[in-house]
This record gives sequence, structure tokens and C-alpha cells, in this order.
Amino acid sequence: MALKTRERLLDVARQLFASNGVERTTMNDIATASDKGRRTIYTYFKNKREIYDAVIERESEIIIMRLREVVASDLEPEDKLRKYLEARFDIVEETIRESTTTQIISYLTLDYKRLERIRQLAVQKERVLFKKMIDQGVAAGVFDPRQAELLPSIHQMIFQGVDYCHLRNSFESLGMTSKSIRSEVIEFVINKLIISKTNHLY
Repeated sequence: MALKTRERLLDVARQLFASNGVERTTMNDIATASDKGRRTIYTYFKNKREIYDAVIERESEIIIMRLREVVASDLEPEDKLRKYLEARFDIVEETIRESTTTQIISYLTLDYKRLERIRQLAVQKERVLFKKMIDQGVAAGVFDPRQAELLPSIHQMIFQGVDYCHLRNSFESLGMTSKSIRSEVIEFVINKLIISKTNHLY
């Protein structure tokens, strides 16, 4: 029951932050919209900043939840990497498609800082997950250690570009499609990282 109440407060706070902006949202607003008294809110959160941080944490976790499941799976390193990259592309496409209206409202109400905080926290978490997965492949003798050192930074840069292209819907102007860039990035990363079978003979 306590967990459901806390989640309800976070859901309401997220909606209010998106529609009104963080600065314009008060604890009273959250209490009224959630049909809870101020006393109930203060049972779970000391102040609005604590609610805000909890919303950011939860939304960033939702974004990378699928990636976390892939990294925790028992797949072989190459299959795990491929599934991870496929999931990463899916997340970008689904996030853009499902939150377009919310993002427009957010930008109109100057709520872009919240969106950027969520993105930054998700990127930090993803960096740790991605390195863990790559290190597993190196330890298994499947991934090239030299390439593995470079890949985490390159991975972040690649997906910043992918995120930007999806937001701007600018694939065609670059002579690409979202489908073609997906397949080319995945094959490029895997081909660079996998130790060839020929190398195993020497």
C-alpha cells in the first residue's frame, strides 16, 4: 500500500512537472491532484526537490530497464551485444514516438531541464551497463580488448547522433533511413569488437 501511494505521488508529480514546469508546481498542487493531503506527501518526501529527484531517477530507470535485463541475461557475448544494440534502437524510437506530445508541452513550459536531467542520468547508467557487458565478452575471449577500450565512448557518440536524428527526423536529409542506420551501426560495432576466428589460430 505504501509503495502504491508513493508511485501514485510520483506519477502525479511527473505529469504536473511536464505540463506546468517544475518551478510552477507546488506541493499543494501535487497533494490536490493526487487526492492526498500534504501530510501524506511529507510522509514520503521532505520537499519538492526530493520528489523531483525521485521522478528523475524513476524515469531514467524506466529508459534503461530493458538494457539492464539484456546485460543480466545468459546469452553468449556476441548475441548479448546484438540484442543490446537492437534494444537501444528500440528505446530511442519508442521514446520519441510515445512522448512527442509530452515533450512539446514540456518545451513550451520550459521543462526541458527535467528532460535533460533524465537523459543525462540514463546515459550515466547505460555507460556502466555497457562497459560491464563488454568486459564480460573480453573475459570470455570473444571481444578484442583493444577495441573494447575504445567502444564505450564511441557507443555514446553514435547514439547521441541517433537520438538527434530521431528528434529532428533528419535521416532522409543525410541519405539514410532509421532502418539502414540501425543495421549498419550494429554490424559495424560487432565486426569491430569480435575477435576473428582466424586470430584464434595463432
